[in-house]
Amino acid sequence: MSRLSILVAMASNHTIGLNNTLPWRIPADLKRFKQLTLGHHLIMGRKTYESIGKPLPGRVNVIVSRDKNLKIDGCSVVHSLPEALACCASDPDIFIVGGAEIYAQSLALADRLLVTEIQQPITGDTWFPEINTAVWQEISREIQKQQSPEALDYHFVEYQRSAYS
Repeated sequence: MSRLSILVAMASNHTIGLNNTLPWRIPADLKRFKQLTLGHHLIMGRKTYESIGKPLPGRVNVIVSRDKNLKIDGCSVVHSLPEALACCASDPDIFIVGGAEIYAQSLALADRLLVTEIQQPITGDTWFPEINTAVWQEISREIQKQQSPEALDYHFVEYQRSAYS
């Protein structure tokens, strides 16, 4: 059975995006994203795909869209989260990588959350749902800091679904 992980970077006020882009620059987070996901299936919504602009190499890109006529070279296009999950069934590690609608739909199904927690509020127009600590147990936290390209404190945090949820 596959493990379903949600991979997200969010500010302390749960912001994950602004104008269909990340409102921060954290090179170490992008490097971590690549290390975690290389060789695996990524599930993302159409808007997230458009913000990236191309299929991410070395991964199977599965795009969820309501548009039945949408075709994207180098990607699998499906029309629901269950269809996306079925498309990824052969992969032992599946990653949900955004956006807000896909995160909200997959939160109840995920086994783990891999969160880059930016330690300050950031203005945005897209948010990640509240993480319910009765459902999610923190199992690791790495404290990070960067000065460039912008000064930010952030933590790499892993949550696992609680045995009691």
